[in-house]
Amino acid sequence: MPIIYSAISRGQTVLAKYADCVGNFTEVAEQIIDRMDENSPKLTYKHGNYLIHLIRDNQIIYMCITDDKFELNRAFAFLMEVKSRFTQMYGLTVATAIAYAMNTEFSSVLSSLMSSYSDDTHTDTIGQVKEQIDELRTIMVKNIEGVIGRGERIDRLETAADGLLGSSTSFRQSSRRLSRAMFWRSVRMYVLLAAIVLFMIYVIVSMACGGLLWQSCLASPSTGGS
Repeated sequence: MPIIYSAISRGQTVLAKYADCVGNFTEVAEQIIDRMDENSPKLTYKHGNYLIHLIRDNQIIYMCITDDKFELNRAFAFLMEVKSRFTQMYGLTVATAIAYAMNTEFSSVLSSLMSSYSDDTHTDTIGQVKEQIDELRTIMVKNIEGVIGRGERIDRLETAADGLLGSSTSFRQSSRRLSRAMFWRSVRMYVLLAAIVLFMIYVIVSMACGGLLWQSCLASPSTGGS
C-alpha cells in the first residue's frame, strides 16, 4: 500500500496536507498530534492496520500514514525529504503562518513525493539517509487504540461516492434507532401516567366508599321491613 496521507502542522494548525484517498485522516491526525510525546522527535504510532509516522522539529510536525507493512526507513526518508523541501521553501515564515497557508503550493509537492516513495523501485533517496537507520530502529512504535477517541477509526474510503453512501446509510440507521428509542420512551411515559391516574382514582373512590375494599359502596342495599 502506498503512503496514503501526509501533512505538515504547527501544533494543531495544519499548514499543508495531501490525501491519496478520501478518509477521516485529519481528525485522527489532530488527536495524535495533541497527544504526541514532546520528548520523542521521531515516533511511529500503530492504529489497527495503519502506521502513523511523525517527525517533530521544534513546533513543526511532519506526518504520514501508511499501512503496517510499509518500511519504517522508507517512511522516515519520505518525511526527511518533506522537511527539507518545506524548510527550503518557507523558512521562518512557518512560525506565524495561518492554517493551510502553504497548502495550495505544497500539496502538489506532497503528492509527488508520496507517489515517488510509494514506488518500490525508489531507493536512491532512501540510500541518502542510511546513516539514520540505527536511529530509526529505536523509534517507539506505540499502539494507539486507546489514545484515539473511543470508536474513532481510520476509515479509508475508495471514492467520494462511497463516502456519501456510507454517511447516508449511517444517518438512516441512526435515525431509525433514535425513532425507536423515542417511541418506546413515549410508551413508557404514557403507561406511567395512566398508572398514576388510575391509582389516584382508586384512592379517591376508596376514601368516598369507606375504605380500600369500598365497603359502603359495594354493600347490598337493605330491604325495608313491614
